[in-house]
Amino acid sequence: MSTLGFVMMCHTALERAAQVARHWAERDCPVVIHLDKRVPKARFDWFKAEMSDFENVRFSKRHKCEWGTWSLVAASQTASEVMLETFPGVRHVYLTSGSCLPLRPVDELRAYLAARPMTDFIESVTLRDVDWTVDGLNTERFQLRFPFSWKRHRFLFDRYVEFQRNIGFRRKIPDGLAPHLGSQWWCLSRQTLSAILQDTKRKEFDRYFKLVWIPDESYWQTLVRNYSRKIESRSLTLSKFDFQGKPHVFYDDHLHLLRRSDCFVARKIWHRADRLYQSFLDDGGGDERRAEPTPGKIDRVFAKALERRTQGRAGLYMQSRFPNVEWENGKTAAPYSVFQGFNDLFLDFEPWLSRRLGTSVHGNLFDPKRARFAGDADTFAGCLSAAPALRDYNPERFLTNLIWNTRGERQVFMFGPQDNQRPGAFMASDSNAQISVITGGWAVRLFTANRNFSDIRTEAARLQRREVDYVNTLRHVRSRAEIRIWSLAEFLEEPMENLQRILDGMEGSQASRLTEAPRMADLTGLPKFLQNLKNQGMNPFAVGDFPPEGVAPLPVGANNRPYLVR
Repeated sequence: MSTLGFVMMCHTALERAAQVARHWAERDCPVVIHLDKRVPKARFDWFKAEMSDFENVRFSKRHKCEWGTWSLVAASQTASEVMLETFPGVRHVYLTSGSCLPLRPVDELRAYLAARPMTDFIESVTLRDVDWTVDGLNTERFQLRFPFSWKRHRFLFDRYVEFQRNIGFRRKIPDGLAPHLGSQWWCLSRQTLSAILQDTKRKEFDRYFKLVWIPDESYWQTLVRNYSRKIESRSLTLSKFDFQGKPHVFYDDHLHLLRRSDCFVARKIWHRADRLYQSFLDDGGGDERRAEPTPGKIDRVFAKALERRTQGRAGLYMQSRFPNVEWENGKTAAPYSVFQGFNDLFLDFEPWLSRRLGTSVHGNLFDPKRARFAGDADTFAGCLSAAPALRDYNPERFLTNLIWNTRGERQVFMFGPQDNQRPGAFMASDSNAQISVITGGWAVRLFTANRNFSDIRTEAARLQRREVDYVNTLRHVRSRAEIRIWSLAEFLEEPMENLQRILDGMEGSQASRLTEAPRMADLTGLPKFLQNLKNQGMNPFAVGDFPPEGVAPLPVGANNRPYLVR
């Protein structure tokens, strides 16, 4: 005579449900199956025919079940009544779904329950201890009425909840009930289950819970507190939920993970997970460990999966997971360096810096005409195109793709006020960015330009406005980049020391001393040029307090070592 019976709530993947029901029935465990009334009669007849050779399998009255409604409780009540009435030898009733799968031999579960004959296994916690509700109602689910389906009539559901809140409506909780919540998958003793179903106040309790939201997570969990001798507030079924409150689905590659949990049953199992069904429905796949179910052993894996799903990998953006603003786990995948004004002041800055770092150095990646990749290439890593239309469609993603595609090699590129300024705010808020700016560097390029002075004055005013906006963005309180800003005059006071400081930040403690200086543009006549701009009504204040006598050129040659203050 069996002491363990299973109630199965089925609505889809009936072939798998029949396979599991057969597994339990063959091992002398009575099974009562509730099949959703929405399943076609032909499928129901097939299911009954499939189980017809087992005398310990029964089918209960069918209800049309819907998530979050009383119908799920009614279905479990009906099936449990059939179990208690038809199989008097059953001592524990185990509620499962059609997508559940036994993880350990039935004999182990039977022995486990036999050692705890009066214990009820059901997650049942008070409202103040609930921390898993996601975008849901906690206390209000017991205080308001919920006659409308949350899934089918969401508008009516929300409006009716809002209406009750506005008028201050509160339901009276029946005497003798202390609301509890928990997982809907339980294993109850016959004594407790029969006491709940045969209570003289059952009609009153049922009438109340019919208008509670998601009653299958509160009906049994609340009433069990009135009748149970001993409650283990946990489920013997492994059921994990993601950060949105949706159940995790287990696939074939979760085989080792499920074995580690030591749980007796797991849900939800993908109906095409052939390897899982073959492994666990064969009793030979079990062992004699008799271990306590400890789903917590795999919590670390789920926590890591949750982190990967919600935060992703640093700097990786893709169609299947595009994070909300400020939800990124790092805006880019690796550190990179941005130089503004340096290739205006130094004639060979990019090749010089490339030799110094031993890596490729790009020009102005956001130049309006094209992306200036290293070597003037038309495409770069990951088939990034130099075409400005493709780049400017989403310049932030252009940058993140560049950094992701070249992980392991630091990217260095030039930037300036003449470039597309849209990625400026993105770079300022990126902790991976190292941004070095010489404000007024554009004046050197305009100084050497062969253009009408009126055009130069207009262009200087435009570039200065754009540069000021960019510098203000860099100085914003939300900036997270490593930022260094000099005016042109300030930088020229100690050019070699300033360059060394930048390289120290890029190379760390391994940075060597500068032994070669980049070739500086000839600045002879620049003070007069700046004065002419002022005379024409354009004040180049971004350049700084530039000395009227100009500045001395940098020494040339490896033998001229820079003077560094230690």
